[in-house]
Amino acid sequence: MEFIDSPSPNFDERDQPISMIVLHYTGMEDAPSAIARLRDPEAKVSCHYLVAEDGQVLLMVPEEKRAWHAGRSYWRGIHGINSASIGIEIVNPGHEFGYRPFTEEQMDALIPLVAGIVKRYDIAPANVVGHSDIAPDRKVDPGELFDWARLAKVGLALARPTRNLMDPHWTDGGFLLALERFGYDVRDRKAAVAAFQRRFRPELIDGQIEGECRSILLSLLLDRERGHAR
Repeated sequence: MEFIDSPSPNFDERDQPISMIVLHYTGMEDAPSAIARLRDPEAKVSCHYLVAEDGQVLLMVPEEKRAWHAGRSYWRGIHGINSASIGIEIVNPGHEFGYRPFTEEQMDALIPLVAGIVKRYDIAPANVVGHSDIAPDRKVDPGELFDWARLAKVGLALARPTRNLMDPHWTDGGFLLALERFGYDVRDRKAAVAAFQRRFRPELIDGQIEGECRSILLSLLLDRERGHAR
């Protein structure tokens, strides 16, 4: 892939191997504003790559360095997510400024970008996540309009289970234990459930535990135990 060099000074050294990709939306009114902020040393935020609405990809921080994109976060036992991940910002105004579907050009550019990173670091599909997955009490991006199914179709993310779903009838406490086992920080119960819904059942995001959520989570856990998903 060809990248536009747009370096950010906001990075430091890693202290963990790369094992994750975190997808974000920029959540600002336009791309120039987002790029300026990601390059502003006073802002202390950055990413490795930014995908513009026309599909152009900016390289902002070298992969071997730690970009500052995740903030306070957690996933599957990892707390230092900045150090363990590649951060990709996708230009979109987000929920504050007029959230809209991501462009075809963005998805067309994102798939080979993610595929290359996955191949270089042998990243499991379950570790290609959204910012809301790793920080459910703070973040909602890339949000319910992001086309996770398109990444899943080419093996770059977990697919939403749709077949042979069975409700295990867990108690709410049992569901939260299972959700924690899957990878989420569940200290904020409603936020964790909403993040799971945003990722795997985006047509209804209410933070309420019910049969469809239980069925989807059970299927995801069973797939992992059978070795069908990492």
